Amino acid sequence: MSLSMYDASIPVMTHMLQSLAAILEKAADHAASKKIEPAVLINARLYPDMFPLARQIQIATDQAKGCAARLAGTDVPKFEDNEVSFDDLQARIAKTIAFIEGFKAQEIDGSEDRDIVLQMHENTREFKGRDYLLGWVLPNFYFHVTTAYNILRHNGVEIGKKDYLGV
Repeated sequence: MSLSMYDASIPVMTHMLQSLAAILEKAADHAASKKIEPAVLINARLYPDMFPLARQIQIATDQAKGCAARLAGTDVPKFEDNEVSFDDLQARIAKTIAFIEGFKAQEIDGSEDRDIVLQMHENTREFKGRDYLLGWVLPNFYFHVTTAYNILRHNGVEIGKKDYLGV
């Protein structure tokens, strides 16, 4: 039996977004218990030229919602990228999960050969659905989820591999 496009995308991203939400909850608790202003963690970066935590989460959720919509051939919803608190980030994750879980397998399966065109600033990238999912979305999605985890771990939030994996 082959792995379906749906199974390789929606459940995988939902699971990781749920793990990310749990990690953020631990970060909020950490900030409260250590009397750290939440904005310190939300704006933290691993390196000066890297995006801060909030942007990592925005990009991860953008990858998830964009993937689901494009593979299903529907419009990608626009989120404002204005999250400034842990509650805002949790709401964005929850909104993303609700959106992607709204798709049925039959809407995503069979999208392996769907033409996907991404306009990124002045560049255009063209993919077939399978290459878009496996070669673009999932690597980008995991990069930003992992970077969010790393920012929090680097700043002393007591999280580990089990938190990342959601087990």
